[in-house]
Amino acid sequence: MAKQALILIDIQNDYFPQGKWPLDGVEAAADKAAQVLQAFRRAGDAVIHVRHEFTSDDAPFFTPGSEGAYLNPKVLNEGSEPVVLKHFVNAFRETNLRALLEQRSITELVVVGSMSHMCIDAVVRAAADLGYKVTLIHDACATRDLEFNGKVIPAAHVHDTYMASLAFGYAGVVSAQEYLQAQAAAA
Repeated sequence: MAKQALILIDIQNDYFPQGKWPLDGVEAAADKAAQVLQAFRRAGDAVIHVRHEFTSDDAPFFTPGSEGAYLNPKVLNEGSEPVVLKHFVNAFRETNLRALLEQRSITELVVVGSMSHMCIDAVVRAAADLGYKVTLIHDACATRDLEFNGKVIPAAHVHDTYMASLAFGYAGVVSAQEYLQAQAAAA
């Protein structure tokens, strides 16, 4: 039987309304991530939290040791759930994430978190390239408006574009409700 792990990417305080880099819809996405997290805990499946810190105090957000760089209370790690500290967009780069997955014989990943167009995109593509089967919970991810060539791209369009791209060849992309219903039916 395949062994799965939930990977929570960068659900940190600076992304919330009181933080330095708030994301569109982050509260609702974190609530969905918390639902999936509780299901993993009840099932006894592996949970790994990933937290980003920049290496410089003059970073725009996630400055080292700041309150904004801490995991949000909605998804705090419990017990033996590891927290992987990363300094790059890709959670596999120069971290122990892959070693943690290998130690647990994990073959399937479920991914939630932020930002859809950065760290979520990077970890999903890297995981698929490393041979993991990936499920991405689209409504448990958040992003923000982007600007390109003088045009503002609304966060909802950014998010949908990245979810569509990842669904095309890297992951199964489903809602939290769809995922949780499928898990309940399989139990």
